[in-house]
Amino acid sequence: MSVTAIPEALAWESGVDDAPVALSVRRDLVAVAGAEGTVWVLDVATGAGAKVLDLPGGSLDVALAPDARHLAAAGPLGHALWARDGGRASVLETGAWSSKAAWANKERVAIASGRRALVLDTEGRELWAPEPAASTVTDVAWMRAGRRLAVAAYGAVSCHERHTPVPVATYRYVGSHLALAIPATGRWICSGNQDASIHIWRSRDGSELTMSGYPEKVSRLAFDDTGTWLAADGAPEVTVWDFSGKGPAGTAPRSLTCHETITALAWRPGSDGHLASGGDDGTIALWRATSGRPEARLRPARTLDGGAAVAALAWAAPDVLIAAYRDGRVVAHRVSGL
Repeated sequence: MSVTAIPEALAWESGVDDAPVALSVRRDLVAVAGAEGTVWVLDVATGAGAKVLDLPGGSLDVALAPDARHLAAAGPLGHALWARDGGRASVLETGAWSSKAAWANKERVAIASGRRALVLDTEGRELWAPEPAASTVTDVAWMRAGRRLAVAAYGAVSCHERHTPVPVATYRYVGSHLALAIPATGRWICSGNQDASIHIWRSRDGSELTMSGYPEKVSRLAFDDTGTWLAADGAPEVTVWDFSGKGPAGTAPRSLTCHETITALAWRPGSDGHLASGGDDGTIALWRATSGRPEARLRPARTLDGGAAVAALAWAAPDVLIAAYRDGRVVAHRVSGL
């Protein structure tokens, strides 16, 4: 494997005074959440920016609204909202473990808050909330263009229509669900699990299957823009499953070999099948992830050496990859020639 440092290809490099744990990119802004609770907002074009809030107890996730006018952050002791106009931050220290924030649209955001999923407006007012889950909510994801909310907790994923606390559908699987991935079509609901598996339901009829045998827990899942390809961690290799046709039942994934431990996954926008992955060794790998046959073992099309463990990745444009490194650097990599 060749690792290529490309300072001439950097669009910019910035720094934050905290170890990044999450990253969100929307339009012209980059939001960076730090482990100690600081949240920074940077300009996509230049990297210039500033700290916009401190979340007591630390932060676990950050999400910019689709129009980049608002931001939501979540952490071990609560959540916060920030408005770009006026720079106003509203911090709510609830004492509830809040691991995820997900925007339905520019006006509504879902927050995992203890055993509840809260749907808030941009002012932080509660619009509605599904009934409490049996345990701590670990992930939330929107379906049907923001009209249905999927909520993951131990033992099940429940789906709720707007303003309906009782679920309209419940998908059960005994175990701890760590991550949700749902394509834009809503055809599949996938959970990455503590028991080193991926569990899949077809939303239309509830039929299900499990991909097991991973050596570690599966905590990162990501569909590409087409909803055809699912990338997952849980092994030293990134696995990429084909969801075309009848889905992945009876098939094998492509295996992408580069990292010892996977710390980030991000599909390039569009339908070209290009994927970026990051590792705790500081390597970013760029893949033609859907090439070759099923069961193919692929090598990176290109690698970048970040010099520190990769915390998060997000694409700002088809040729600009934003990387947050655990040493506090945030870097815009100009990527071409895949």
